[in-house]
Amino acid sequence: MLAIGGTAPVIDNVNLNVGKGERIGIAGESGSGKSTLLLAMMGVVKPGLSHLGGSIHFEGQPMLGRGDRELQATRGGRLALIPQNAGTALTPSLRIGQQIDEALRLHTGLTGPERAERTVQLLDRVKLPEPQLMMRRYPHQLSGGQVQRAAIAMALAGNPAALLLDEPTTGLDVTTQLGILDLLSDLGRDSGVAMVCVSHDLGVIARLCGRIAVMYAGGVLEDGPTDVILKKPSHPYTRALLASLPRLSSNRIPSAIPGTPPSPYKLPVGCRFAPRCVHAKDDCNSTPPQFVYPSEGVRLACYYPQTAPVDFESADNADDHQSMVRETSPALTIEALSISYERPRLLRRLMSRPHIKFAVDDVSFEVRKGEVLGLVGESGSGKSTILRAIAGLWAKSSGHIVHDGAHELQDLAGQRHVDRLRAIQLVFQNPDASLNPRHTIEDILAQPLRLYLKLDRAGVRKHAAELLREVRLSETYLTRYPSQLSGGERQRIAIARAFAAEPDVLLCDEVTTALDVSVQAAVLHLLHDLSASRNVATIMVSHDLAVIRAIATRIAVLYRGQLIEIGPASAVCHAPKHPYTKALLAAVLEPDAGAGQQGPKLRDRDDIKSTGCSFAGRCAQRLDACSSVVPAWNGGHHRARCHLL
Repeated sequence: MLAIGGTAPVIDNVNLNVGKGERIGIAGESGSGKSTLLLAMMGVVKPGLSHLGGSIHFEGQPMLGRGDRELQATRGGRLALIPQNAGTALTPSLRIGQQIDEALRLHTGLTGPERAERTVQLLDRVKLPEPQLMMRRYPHQLSGGQVQRAAIAMALAGNPAALLLDEPTTGLDVTTQLGILDLLSDLGRDSGVAMVCVSHDLGVIARLCGRIAVMYAGGVLEDGPTDVILKKPSHPYTRALLASLPRLSSNRIPSAIPGTPPSPYKLPVGCRFAPRCVHAKDDCNSTPPQFVYPSEGVRLACYYPQTAPVDFESADNADDHQSMVRETSPALTIEALSISYERPRLLRRLMSRPHIKFAVDDVSFEVRKGEVLGLVGESGSGKSTILRAIAGLWAKSSGHIVHDGAHELQDLAGQRHVDRLRAIQLVFQNPDASLNPRHTIEDILAQPLRLYLKLDRAGVRKHAAELLREVRLSETYLTRYPSQLSGGERQRIAIARAFAAEPDVLLCDEVTTALDVSVQAAVLHLLHDLSASRNVATIMVSHDLAVIRAIATRIAVLYRGQLIEIGPASAVCHAPKHPYTKALLAAVLEPDAGAGQQGPKLRDRDDIKSTGCSFAGRCAQRLDACSSVVPAWNGGHHRARCHLL
């Protein structure tokens, strides 16, 4: 048991065994104790926690109660941790090869030349291109997926018997995520390394792990074979988690689990999930349930296991909302937008366009009031860059951004009229980076209310309280600071601040990426309801196509800065036209599809140089014309740029 201050249990009576080569996933909402348990497996008890009982053994040796020096040979060697943000495992000032060499020096007896050879082998093993070149690069010179692969290579340097994975694919696009998971599966199969994977994404666990343990309020409620638990869950909590997941097969926003997890200081007397469980009865609230074993390999702590199929339906429907979008003039029009991160000198400015590398190249679309447009594509496709240009955070190279059909926006926010600043609001991926930790929630909400609505102190407080109610938080939050809120609550505050300006256009940049499935569902409902009730045009960027499917009325697909397909969400998801869109959809992980889920895979990199279609080098269906002729747009309301059409 691990507890806060010796009294409030954070991890309580957890029993797990991980065999050689076994891969087990740990799922649950934020605050359920997943990451705390993973750190405890490394022999780390976070500051503020106390070890009150129980033990953790690795290869017969206790992990808790031993000093860092005693565990030095084990940590990073036979037992390695890959953190959620792989960048934190890498030193930004050291080359990738130097960091792997250091791990080899600490955990092997290899000589310098042998370590250099082994470094190349490790980088090749994790399928990084040109290992000799990668050795000389710094972490910031790698993409997100490459950084994750480099972190895995460093973890493998000590020839580990077990890998601990904390949200290993959070923030990665679907194709990169699939590549990392397949890499980990291959490593587990070829080397027999055991893995414990913590993730809020049940699709990730289904793809990687043969067993799953579902945690809630510090304890395990259900565990067993992944295919059994995810296809036929018995515990109401597991079923509620699955019902919170958006699905490509459904255009409905999923249902969030009502209520919130209990505080460690105020745990229920009986079943900890009982206050949120629709099946709870008197005995659930008075006595903790003991484990039962309904089938081979499955254990369950519940008085009233459920056997009916999980209901994935929900009351809200994004496609229903699409029919309600009025055919008025667009709230925002993008015409031939091109953006370059290069700032060429005079000589380069005199050179022709092909010499400039564009992050966004000749993109045009529009979004109407009350509509949600989803922007999807791999990392580096230009999604967030487009949002930054619309928000005035990055200057465009050419093209037009027009608000309300009449007002062309200046390049940078500082050049724009205050009415244009008010009309376009951006919600960032990480609310921690956009909320001032020294300001109360009232102060944070007061800034746009004073700036744009010119409210006095009494008006600010009244309006701020109304905004909190709209994002389903009580007025008591006004006096709190961001550090006193959960991740989902902080994201709600960021959304409330954006709507405080009464915008015409809302830009959402990966706003649900780091949220657990239930909080994600609640945020999606919130965005849908606020956008519809206020008739706001919303552009939502996400690497999760299931999330986009749930909330978007239309979807625009980007590849290497170019728009290659756009159309109604249902048409793009169920009848995609472009091979790239088909590959993106095939890479989406459904939790009940398991590790056997298959679909067309993208090549890791181009195998030809193309002056025609930008996707030709990775397309398995390419024609002779694809590499030399730029494809034209085909289709009407649902259109794509492809020679195959």
